[in-house]
Amino acid sequence: MSAGVMQAVLLFLAGIGSGLTGYGAGLASVVSYPALLAVGLSPLAANATNTAALTGIALGGVSSARQELTGMRSRLVRFGAAGLLGGAVGAGLLVVLPESTFTAVIPWLVATGAVVLLLRPWLQRLHRGRWSEHHPFTLVAIGLLAVYGGYFGAGAGTLVVAVLGLALTDPLSRITALRAVVLGLANLVATLVFVSQDLVAWTAMVPLAVGMVLGGALAPRILRRLPELVVRVVVAVAGLGLAVFLLVQP
Repeated sequence: MSAGVMQAVLLFLAGIGSGLTGYGAGLASVVSYPALLAVGLSPLAANATNTAALTGIALGGVSSARQELTGMRSRLVRFGAAGLLGGAVGAGLLVVLPESTFTAVIPWLVATGAVVLLLRPWLQRLHRGRWSEHHPFTLVAIGLLAVYGGYFGAGAGTLVVAVLGLALTDPLSRITALRAVVLGLANLVATLVFVSQDLVAWTAMVPLAVGMVLGGALAPRILRRLPELVVRVVVAVAGLGLAVFLLVQP
């Protein structure tokens, strides 16, 4: 088996893992980004290629999560617009700024998001009536997280679920589906920016994205069968693990 074929198989398998963990826990980049570095891409090219491939999770996940997205048209329009705008801004920032601009603070934000998600029921009771999906902060927060998603994105899914989990009373399966659409749009518009700058490594992106579509399509079927407490704890613990990973990586 040639080196090129072996790399494609590695990236396809990494894509499946990324699709499963990305849709369910928002941790796709923990699997996919190191895989891209392992096949020889530079950090900038790996980041851009990873963002392009991440649209596969949204494509696969949304195709299997129509049940969860029923009745969410107004939310999809509002938060989707924030995702598009934020993704474009984030991609533009990546082109002109070093990744180190965000990397110092992101582990702490991801850890905070994981704790917020873990404490979601208690925090919802605490702020009941004070904050909802129509509160201006909700839309602003989603837009800012989409900026980060277009810029680098590791842990963005955990943070978006944490914000939506406080603003909405829906089950986590519906919130996760909404998150997939928002970040999928952010990644899509960011990809267009990266393609215009010739930053995407297509030979790596294609097998990774195909794997992500498959993993993303399987994830909603698994997620809707799990108790919400289990999902919340698993995602929160995984988010804390990602925060530690981001903090200690060179």
